[in-house]
Amino acid sequence: MKQFTYTITDPVGIHARPAGMLAKAAKALDSTVTISKADGSKSAVATKLMAVMGLGVKTGETITFTIEGGDEEASAAAMEQFCKDNM
Repeated sequence: MKQFTYTITDPVGIHARPAGMLAKAAKALDSTVTISKADGSKSAVATKLMAVMGLGVKTGETITFTIEGGDEEASAAAMEQFCKDNM
């Protein structure tokens, strides 16, 4: 299991477009990616668009990515790069 945190910098948080792109990127991986709010109140599997949007992540909030199974190292690196490029 690999984990990393990321603080959202997008001015409107995780809305429909980045959530859709995130779900698509997660589906392409050989691992299961779970996103959790920093306070632990909510979590969602990254491939589930509506669940990711339901987290209600706003600008400045920190989320934790948990990557399990498959090639965790490569999947974690891909997710970190996706966050830096898109969120």
